[in-house]
Amino acid sequence: MMKAVVPETLAALDQRSRDIFRRIVESYLGDGEPVGSRNLSRLLPLALSPATIRNVMSDLEQLGLIYAPHVSAGRLPTQIGLRFFVDAFLEIGDLPPEERKSIETQVRAAGGAHSMEKVLTEASQILSGLSRGAGLVLATKAEGGALKHIEFVRLEPTRALAVLVTQSGDVENRVLDLPPGVTASQLIEASNFLNAHIQGRTLSEARSELARLKDETKQALDTLSQHLVEQGLAIWSGGGNDQPTRLIVRGRANLLENLHAQEDIERLRHLFDDLETKEGMIQLLELAEAGSGVRIFIGSENKLFSLSGSSLIVAPYRDAEQRVVGALGVIGPTRLNYARIVPMVDYTAQIVSRLLR
Repeated sequence: MMKAVVPETLAALDQRSRDIFRRIVESYLGDGEPVGSRNLSRLLPLALSPATIRNVMSDLEQLGLIYAPHVSAGRLPTQIGLRFFVDAFLEIGDLPPEERKSIETQVRAAGGAHSMEKVLTEASQILSGLSRGAGLVLATKAEGGALKHIEFVRLEPTRALAVLVTQSGDVENRVLDLPPGVTASQLIEASNFLNAHIQGRTLSEARSELARLKDETKQALDTLSQHLVEQGLAIWSGGGNDQPTRLIVRGRANLLENLHAQEDIERLRHLFDDLETKEGMIQLLELAEAGSGVRIFIGSENKLFSLSGSSLIVAPYRDAEQRVVGALGVIGPTRLNYARIVPMVDYTAQIVSRLLR
């Protein structure tokens, strides 16, 4: 991932100021606690007095990079300071070979079960475990692979379950409303007609084929069965009222660790509310799609989670045609280990993309 350095702010800092700023941020990312001038004087390689360090800290505060959370306390980075650190100083290496192997082995093992849902859930679980944050995966209604079978199962007089099976073994279920008067034989008739024309085709290909066979469909089926055929495909391809995305979150309990103050609990409450609501989740996909590779959003930079002040590290994953069909990442407090999590998210997105191909 390329670093977007902020030249004006960087030019305003001499080497001593940069060293002190970096130490303040690195201390915050390590333990979340403010750091004072006396502690900094012991941490810095250069011999600087606490008074000199306080003068530098005052300059950094004027630039909006750090702040004092309490009177006579140490300093913490502001959200602007964290963004500046990420853009100008963060050194992102590669994942250790053992972590790469572990991620690939676990994701591919889930893929062996022929269920993309299992792959995405496993990816979310892996990211949570490695980051100690919450692993988050957003999946769109992807086009998917070739279709194998569709079936309608009556649940109630006016409701049925539509079961779609792909040739790779994925199974998806949707509940649809039945027109009044639909009989069991009409459900079977609609299933048989669809299966005769969708097998081996993708959803878009199946829709095109049925549109081409419109006159034939009218001749072969009565009105109610024809309605079922149309509704059976529409419910997977945007014609239904389903949410356009699926959200998978694992590791929320990780976010409950190391809460020090009431504001931390309130921040977490806002985050959980945001995740539960799911409204606007498509924004997350748009955020990932807007840039290439991994993107980092700190605090209020991400409108979706602005109230919780959380950081989000997110990357898109793509299908065989290189279309963005989902996003995955890690969400947690602003003191996430960015240098470690960025390559982890990037590599996991690459593995999921490979499996989709």
